[in-house]
Amino acid sequence: MTGLVAAFVEAWDEVRIHKVRVIVSLIGVLIAVAAMTVITALGDMARQANAEHSERTSGRAATLQVNAWSMDGTQPAADTLTSAYAEVVERHAVEYSSLLSTTELRVQFTEGAEPVWASYVDRPYGEMHRIEPAHGRWFSAADERRFAPAIVVNEAFHQRLGEPDLRTNPTVVLAGERPVRATVIGVTPNAYSDEMPSVYLLQAHQQQWGIQGMYDSAPLLELWVPPENAEEFTEVVRADLAGLLGQDLQIEVYRLDPTDFDVIDGQLQWVVRGVSVIALGMGALGLLNIALVTVRYRVREIGVRRSFGATSGRVFFSVMMESVFATAVAGLAGVVLAVAIVKNVPIDELIGGSVTDVPEFPVRAAVEGLVAATVVGALAGIVPATVAVRVKVIDAIRF
Repeated sequence: MTGLVAAFVEAWDEVRIHKVRVIVSLIGVLIAVAAMTVITALGDMARQANAEHSERTSGRAATLQVNAWSMDGTQPAADTLTSAYAEVVERHAVEYSSLLSTTELRVQFTEGAEPVWASYVDRPYGEMHRIEPAHGRWFSAADERRFAPAIVVNEAFHQRLGEPDLRTNPTVVLAGERPVRATVIGVTPNAYSDEMPSVYLLQAHQQQWGIQGMYDSAPLLELWVPPENAEEFTEVVRADLAGLLGQDLQIEVYRLDPTDFDVIDGQLQWVVRGVSVIALGMGALGLLNIALVTVRYRVREIGVRRSFGATSGRVFFSVMMESVFATAVAGLAGVVLAVAIVKNVPIDELIGGSVTDVPEFPVRAAVEGLVAATVVGALAGIVPATVAVRVKVIDAIRF
């Protein structure tokens, strides 16, 4: 143990004495570890942004969409479909489900009444599609008991209203045979820059106040079920609805969210790891070159140590451990630099998408960076250590 501890102390002293050389040689490793950690963090952010975008457009994993129509192309009565859908949801105790139907409503703006795309949904729809209003809120259970319908609009709709403060409970008239005044409770971000005004209403409010659009579609049913049960549940729902609605109807049940997301996510992780390995490899090459040059200048020093009794193993271990100690310190500094970059740079803007559930700093990447830097130090130290051991004592002293 005395010899082992002495070798460690000796290696650390060499790093301390030659700190300028060490700092110069390890800049590449420091930058490589920082890049590796930042790249991993960027990968986590990109995967999260991709997942959230998919959930907003197609629903969370796994979202099933159910539709039914007759073979002659006519739609069954909305009440019949709604009752059958409700029975299926209750029978299987689905926690998150929502009816969905679309239409065009005439909305009374200041300039006059205009058609606006509208979606009738149930309250869980917001959770299923990760709808997070930029202002105000999504529908709550209390909204279902309101004495006037509540609506959630997009930013384009809000701008047409003059961008009123939602705390003042702004209202808008939904025109039609029976005009209804609705209260705006939330504003969602536009999906794209030139999006037209749109609005969400609760199915219960549409039925309670008899709100009629110009092109009402038949209601669909969306179910959020465990991904591992999605395929089995698809067949069960199809069979249940066939029994409830009759065999004359065409029942379609399919998964709405992308099923290959895990594959794409896995491929993205491999790409991130590959770039990280390349960055660290470049730093290791620079370290190896400088270490080989340094050993050539320390030939006389090594010969003197060997003449005073230092064994080949002792020389080999001490030279290699210099690289290990140095790269470990460089790795730690690289992780600190990566933390500062990730915490202070708006990464979500750099990747071109907003991230609601921002991933925590990738501790795994920091640990991997430290371990990789240490391994790189050991590998980069083997070659110069081998060169140092092979130096003959007499030739080294004469050097």
